[in-house]
Amino acid sequence: MIIDSHQHFWNYNPERDTWIDESMHALRKNFLPENLKPILIDNGIDGCISVQADQSYQETEFLLECASNNKFIKGVVGWVDLCSPDLEKKLKRYSEDKKLKGVRHIVQSEHKEYLLRKDVQAGISKLSNFNLTFDLLVTPIQLQSAIKLVKTFPNQKFVLDHIAKPRISEPLNKTWVNDIINLSKQNNVFCKISGLVTETKDYNFLEADFLPFLDIIFQYFGFDRIMYGSDWPVCLLAAEYKKVLEIITDYLSKYDSKTRKKIMGTNAQIFYNL
Repeated sequence: MIIDSHQHFWNYNPERDTWIDESMHALRKNFLPENLKPILIDNGIDGCISVQADQSYQETEFLLECASNNKFIKGVVGWVDLCSPDLEKKLKRYSEDKKLKGVRHIVQSEHKEYLLRKDVQAGISKLSNFNLTFDLLVTPIQLQSAIKLVKTFPNQKFVLDHIAKPRISEPLNKTWVNDIINLSKQNNVFCKISGLVTETKDYNFLEADFLPFLDIIFQYFGFDRIMYGSDWPVCLLAAEYKKVLEIITDYLSKYDSKTRKKIMGTNAQIFYNL
């Protein structure tokens, strides 16, 4: 089974979706399961993981409803307030829906040491009791906090989104490389090769631009902890779905069929317990 481990849905609301600024005009509309389904079929993708884009319980419920009505949505990464006194009740309620596989907080918008806060870590400590994963949406300056976090909770499953969003159009940053190496040493951490095209300068790129970054990820995370994700529809700012997929499949062409299957589906199935 081929799985897109990272995509989003929304009914566009300019008051809520303030992160979609004027430079992102292409995203200022609805993106719903009926829009994605034919794209997945055309590209030979069997299913997807829908990830939260808004920090609200309504978002989690919206994605779970989408999943209940569409078999191709294999799982949901929702949102919960990690610092809420009612967190355990919320986790118990939402985890009754077996399509909920994990949660995510938009850490990239927070202070670089957000993940080290005691109240945040208290919330994260509860996730494994409900067999829920945690998506790490961080920027390079937050990687060191992420490393400390994943060491603190060795039994919690984490996945790094978008390889921590390095600037693709620039040479490899040594700090990013070292932090990726250290993060990868923790076996409870997976990595999504997703969101790469939108980290390019002015959304212009050659496939060769991604190679040094992918090489680092593959060298240190290995074949058993990497998963493909499109980041649709955000990827549309820079490239169509087919091109995003092509960048990864071209890179994987040097590997055997077993390895390709791991990256394109098996690892996501294992991580998200599909």
